[in-house]
Parts: sequence; C-alpha cells; structure tokens
Amino acid sequence: MDAQQFLAEFGHIANAPGGVARLRELVLHLAISGDLISTEKPIDASPLLDAIEEQKRKHPERKKVVAKQASVSPAIIKTPPHWAVCRLGDLALTITGGGTPSKNHPAYWGGEIPWASVKDMKELKFLDDTEDYITEEGLKNSSSNLISPGRIIVCTRMGLGKIAINRVALAINQDLKALELPKEVNSDFFLILFKTRAVTGTGTTVSGIKQDQLLALPAALPPIEEQSRIVAKVDELMALCDRLEGQQQARRKLQNNLRHSTLQAVAGATSPHELQTTWARLADNFGRLFHAPEDVRMLRDVIFDLALRGALLPDVTHEDSADSIADGATPLPDGWDWKTLAELSEYITSGSRGWKSYVSSIGDSFIRSQDIKHDALIFENPAFVSLPAKAEGKRTLVRQGDLLLTITGGNVGKCATVPALNQDAYVSQHVALIRLREPWLAEFIHIWMINAFGGRLFLARYIYGDKPGLNLAQVGSIPIPVPTPSACVAILERLRTYQAMCAKLERQLKVKQETAAALVLAAVSSLTGIAIEQEKVTNSSEAETV
Repeated sequence: MDAQQFLAEFGHIANAPGGVARLRELVLHLAISGDLISTEKPIDASPLLDAIEEQKRKHPERKKVVAKQASVSPAIIKTPPHWAVCRLGDLALTITGGGTPSKNHPAYWGGEIPWASVKDMKELKFLDDTEDYITEEGLKNSSSNLISPGRIIVCTRMGLGKIAINRVALAINQDLKALELPKEVNSDFFLILFKTRAVTGTGTTVSGIKQDQLLALPAALPPIEEQSRIVAKVDELMALCDRLEGQQQARRKLQNNLRHSTLQAVAGATSPHELQTTWARLADNFGRLFHAPEDVRMLRDVIFDLALRGALLPDVTHEDSADSIADGATPLPDGWDWKTLAELSEYITSGSRGWKSYVSSIGDSFIRSQDIKHDALIFENPAFVSLPAKAEGKRTLVRQGDLLLTITGGNVGKCATVPALNQDAYVSQHVALIRLREPWLAEFIHIWMINAFGGRLFLARYIYGDKPGLNLAQVGSIPIPVPTPSACVAILERLRTYQAMCAKLERQLKVKQETAAALVLAAVSSLTGIAIEQEKVTNSSEAETV
C-alpha cells in the first residue's frame, strides 16, 4: 500500500478497532525512519557518536558508563544515509540499576525519597511521583540508587517497553534502569526511538530483558536539528490522533445513546401500532446503531422481552389494561396474567446461617453465590457440606427445575435453573431457592429473570450501595407475565430462533471488526516495512447478512 492508497482508505483505517493506536504506531515508525520530515542539506550525524564516546571516556562514574557497543549493519534499520546507525547503548552515557530495601525493617520505609517500581510506570511521559517512599537509611542499606532528575527510566522486567523521564530525584527498584543521555541526544527523540524498538524478554513466569540485550538494540541518530524537528512533527501528529480519538469517543457515545433510546422505545411500546412504528425506526437506522458484537446484547433483550410478553405471537388479542399487581406492566394477550413470583411458587427460601460448621471436603454439594455465573449453575470450585443426622435442611435441598437467585454480595441478582445433578445439593444463605408450583414455567421465568427489561429491571431498584442485597419479600414481589402452556411452548421455540439470529449478527459484526483490524495492520506494515503479528480472522462465511 502506497501513501495514496493509505489516504484513500484512511476512514476505514482510523475507524477500525484499535485504528488510532495503529496510527500512533505508524507515526513513531515513520519518525524513526526519517519519513516525517525533509532535509535539503543533510548533515552527517556520525560525529555525534564520536562526541558521545569522548564524554564516556571522561565521565567520573566509570562503573556506570555504558561500554561501546558492537557495530551494526546499516541495512538492519531503515534510515536516511546521513543518520548514524548504532545501538541503543551508544546513545547513553551511563546506566544505573536499583534495588528494594528490606521489608523487614520498617525504618527503611515511609520516608521522603520517592521509590519507583514498575507499578509507577504509567502511560505518561514524565515520572513525577511514586506510590512508595523510602528513608535515607533504607537507601543506604539497599542496592537502590538515587536517580537525578532528567534521566530516562525504562522497565527491564514485567512492564517491558515502558519508558518515562523523571522530573524529580527518586530511587528505583531492581526492575528499572536509569539512562543518562548526552546533550547530543534529544530526550524526547529518545523516547520516540525506544517505543519503536522490539523490547522482548524471556522468562517462564515473568518476562525480562537483560541489560546487555537492551543496550544492544539497533538504533539510529539524526543530527540534533533534525531530532528537534522530528519531535515537533510527532507532537503535532499525536495531537491530531488525540483529537480524532476524542471525536470517535463522542460519536460512539452518541451512537450508544441513540441505540439505547431507540430500543427503549421498542421495549416500551404499549400497542401493536406503537410497536410497529418504533420497530420501523429501529430497522431504518439498524446499520448506524450496531457496530460491535457487544451492541447486540440489548437488542436481544428487547426481542426476548417482547416475546416473553406475547407481543411477537401472531393473531393474538390483548387485554385492555394490565393487572394492577404489576408495577408499570403492559397489557398481555388474552388468557395471560401478571403474577408475582411468590404467587407462582410453593415457597421461596434461602440457606441457614449456621451451616459454616458443616462445610467439608466431601459430602453433598453446597451452592454459593459464586457458583451462579453467566446465569447458570457452574461448579468450578465446588464446596461440600456434611450434615449431621438431625440437621434441618429439607427446605434448602434443591431439585431439578428449581430457580436460584443470588441475594447478597457483588454477584447479587444472578439467576440460574437447577439442572439434573448427580448428588444432593443445598443452597447457602446467600442464595434464594425458588420452588415453582408449575415446573413447566421454569425455563420461561428464568429467561424473564435474566432479561434487562424483565426481572433485572425490577430488581435494580433494590440493588445499590456498597453492600447490595435482596430480601426474600423483594424476590417474591417480582412481576412475571404468565402465558398459557401452549403459548409458553411456542415462545420458547421462537426464543431459540431469535437467539441464533442474534448470535449470527454478533459473528457478522466480529468478522467486520477483525477484517477492519487486519486492514489496519496490513496498511501499517506496508508503509513501515515492519511485519506485525495479527490474530486469525474468523471465517468470512460468518459475515453473511442476517
């Protein structure tokens, strides 16, 4: 892809997932290859390297001076011929490591000396503060070093590729290195250069790069005046990327708001005519409203909500008004009723508080709130209880078809149906057990309970604060649209079809995103000459129109 093709496809590139991030990478690589600026009268930059070597020979801290690096072939890095091709270590006068004062000596910590570690290396240009501070005693009794302001701080372990300039004196730990640059190297230019280097590490648990490997990375040095112009041009283009990203975020927010209001209007339709009008508006704007796989979830919930209220059944007549027990409920088809969950249940209960002493490594299954995830009962790390003979547990013993609802903790409001189990299982005090009078309603009610416009919307009024929770009376008050048995069978069959259609749309949008991302990678790679690894794109057959 040449520059003309790139400009022709710029809209697709910029709007692709991660497109702006790739544009930033492109800017950096073009900067280091000398393609961002033009120079009428090139000046040979190799004398700059000679000047740096002279400063190293005269440097007072001999032990920290970076040794002269092995020569590197000019062919290994794309640069203008007047730039000096070298290694990263040729551009730094000294390199300083760090360490960690002993945690066993409280006197070493909580002082006034900032102590930097990888967690302090944010995506910022400057490092001005740290989470931890040490004392003078801690500095003296450790391998940490006090780094003067203006040094380049780089990660050599865990956060590989992170880099910053410290504007305050600080100490560093063993995962960081501090580089002292000569006046011949612009600090901002060095940051640009470093971000384009392939800083890769080794290690079975934590990835790290050895100091010699870091200093041996290929580099290039332009004349001082060109360094300044490159930095200015990069700053200009990065500001444009920031502006573009801000516009995209604003557009995405507007799109989300429009999708939300459009779907809310469909879900809130109270008559067939209003439903037809709001759905037509949705259809007319469908391409503008759905761009990412995650956009489909609310559409699915709206469709399911309509289906669960009988609005999508053919040839049905509706009651004139909703039953008074339902808070804000809409009319239902003839023969349907709004009922509370309590009215549909034999009982609603939860586990006893005193069962902690019964927890065992073997025995009957013990259902906790963390076992209900993705709106299903999933025993990833099962717990067990061994009950004494006289323990009262009959009411909390689950059976197939029961509904379970988490009522405390961060997982509150999640609902699951009990499948066939190969052993007895009891619910904990954090889980409500709902024993239905009519087991044929279990799947229908479960889908209603997990719908954003059904049970979840009703329970949202109770779930808030730092310690969200539900009591059993609140659980029992959830309004449920109750269909006839024949309508229930028809609706569940339709829901499976709608689910498949929504899943197909999600795959289609995923393929669209992956294809766009692949285009960006190919464009950047072709312009920079650098191969970029990319994930496999989903089979294009999945991109059929839904």
